[in-house]
Amino acid sequence: MMIALGIIAGICTSISFIPQALITIRTKETKNISFITYFLFTLGVLIWVIYGLLKHDTAVFLTNIVTFVPTIIILLLKVRDMLKERKLTTNK
Repeated sequence: MMIALGIIAGICTSISFIPQALITIRTKETKNISFITYFLFTLGVLIWVIYGLLKHDTAVFLTNIVTFVPTIIILLLKVRDMLKERKLTTNK
């Protein structure tokens, strides 16, 4: 019962990142997204995934995998845009 409760709570929290990932993919716009925030958050989620694996904690592992996917997508799109912007400013 406790594992199911943890998974449900984690999924509810984790799916909150999916709309942002979908909007970012659709609009290809990351200007208003903080790189530092998404970098630190994604790193933290990755550490939770590793923790869940090492502790054999299914709830921690699964909920953080659900969170990791949209956050890494947003982070990679942000990095891509930052590199494009840097290239544009150095070519001026």
